Amino acid sequence: MRDTASPDASPLRLLPQVQRLMDSAEAATLVAAHGRAPVLKAVRDRLDDLRTRLRAGEADATAAAPAAILAAVAERLHGEAAPRLRRVINATGIVLHTNLGRAPLAAEAVAAVSEAATGYLNLEYDLEEGRRGSRTQGVTGLLCELTGAEAALVVNNNAAAVLLVLAALAVPGEAVVSRGELVEIGGSFRVPDVVAQSGARLVEVGTTNKTRISDYARAVGPDTRVLMKVHPSNYRIQGFTAAPERSELAALARAHGLVALEDLGSGSLIDLRSLGLPQEPTVQDSLAAGMDLVTCSGDKLLGGPQAGLILGRADLVARLKAHPLMRALRVDRMTLAALEATLKLYRDPERAVARIPALAMLAAPVAVLEDRAQRLRALLAGLPGLGAEVQSGTGFVGGGSLPGVELPTRVVALNTPTIESGDLARRLRRHRPAVVGRVKDGRLLLDLRTVADSELPEIAAACRAVLA
Repeated sequence: MRDTASPDASPLRLLPQVQRLMDSAEAATLVAAHGRAPVLKAVRDRLDDLRTRLRAGEADATAAAPAAILAAVAERLHGEAAPRLRRVINATGIVLHTNLGRAPLAAEAVAAVSEAATGYLNLEYDLEEGRRGSRTQGVTGLLCELTGAEAALVVNNNAAAVLLVLAALAVPGEAVVSRGELVEIGGSFRVPDVVAQSGARLVEVGTTNKTRISDYARAVGPDTRVLMKVHPSNYRIQGFTAAPERSELAALARAHGLVALEDLGSGSLIDLRSLGLPQEPTVQDSLAAGMDLVTCSGDKLLGGPQAGLILGRADLVARLKAHPLMRALRVDRMTLAALEATLKLYRDPERAVARIPALAMLAAPVAVLEDRAQRLRALLAGLPGLGAEVQSGTGFVGGGSLPGVELPTRVVALNTPTIESGDLARRLRRHRPAVVGRVKDGRLLLDLRTVADSELPEIAAACRAVLA
């Protein structure tokens, strides 16, 4: 409807009617791709915006032309149709980059997820017996096989695993934790908050840098239920320090009929010294030391999907399964499929290191990274106005794992006289697929430790596009 009452109405006569726009061939193409309702809404929204701008003198006949309106509508609809989650080429050198999804999945896990998502599957159905079965039987059997645990359980992340254990085993009562292990993980989630949310009461013992087994022993009282050890995955306390051995804590718990729980955080199923990294306690180490229950993440050093793993005594795991929280914290079929495929690779540790991307990146020798960097530099050499130089660099494990450990690496440093390094980084982030590096000393660094060989041509194509 045209506005003729106002003296400012004349510019509005430039706007075409909604129906005229919807009857056009361009709109028909958009309707076929996106549906009539979204196209109609986008057309009306664009006309409303133009009315406001025409009244303010901020638009002219060019913007009000049907072709221009439909082009703007098409751009909006294509943007809305694009997935919010986009593939990223991680050139930051941070292997377990939390903001980029942590551990990428092995090809075997990706295939398992695809098959699990395609149709029906025996998620909770026993095909042999023809009746209801266990949702997690496949992965829990593998976890017990790989770690020696009596029983295992899978929930949606490690914080959920700790929450479930404390809610089921420490309430009503106390959980005793060293002051030096009151960890805060990413997103400001803190161990004291998780303990409080479970309904248990937190009892802090020792000091920030020194806690002895005698501190735990003095804290044991009639309300004590759990003695808890938290592995400091994302920080280190060095110097004048002390902490009881796991075996000591486990023995104290047994002597008083308590539960010895260890939150291993990142979690690992192999000795990382074989990859040239510092020693990290494995799940097997913790269980062998006598801990009753161990929890860890599935998407950090283990290299699988996001999940929380609980391993240990069968009687305690049975109590966790029966707790009302269990249903709220259970994982879906895609997670189970990816986790099972990842765990099967661990049956052969050498194969696991070769096939699980996070482990392969951590194990990659500098000579391999040098070759990869030189190949990328060669691909970029023909781009006018772009400088590309191979340099030594330092990467990190990330994901709150192995804090302070530096990974020697090779980077390709980019610079161009026409584009500031921050702007170049921004343009590459907006490309599809996005390329994410880091800016340092006025240059954009692309770290090759976290870049796959197959991604080198894509990086070159992205640079060519943004320079154009």
